[in-house]
Amino acid sequence: MTEQTQVTEEGLREALREVVDPEIGMNIIELGLIRNIEIHEDRAHMTMIMTTPFCPYAPQLLEQTRRSAQNYLRRPATIEMGLEMWDPSMMEEGAADDWGLF
Repeated sequence: MTEQTQVTEEGLREALREVVDPEIGMNIIELGLIRNIEIHEDRAHMTMIMTTPFCPYAPQLLEQTRRSAQNYLRRPATIEMGLEMWDPSMMEEGAADDWGLF
């Protein structure tokens, strides 16, 4: 990506598809774990939740998400752990079909 390429929230969401929850085997975008994205000229901030309150992979997922965001955005990124409870209705349309939920 060149310096003149404009970054977008949609592009960031696509880049974050490489971050996969190891317990579930689906990416964080399919699962609906990214709840808020703010992209500023000099930084970015996201809010992310986990599928369970005591997810053993939370530190790894948060760090991998932060690094993937920084690689795409080419600017510092921070992640706030959201307190919202995840439920399967937050998943992308059609993603739950592959998982056998609906």
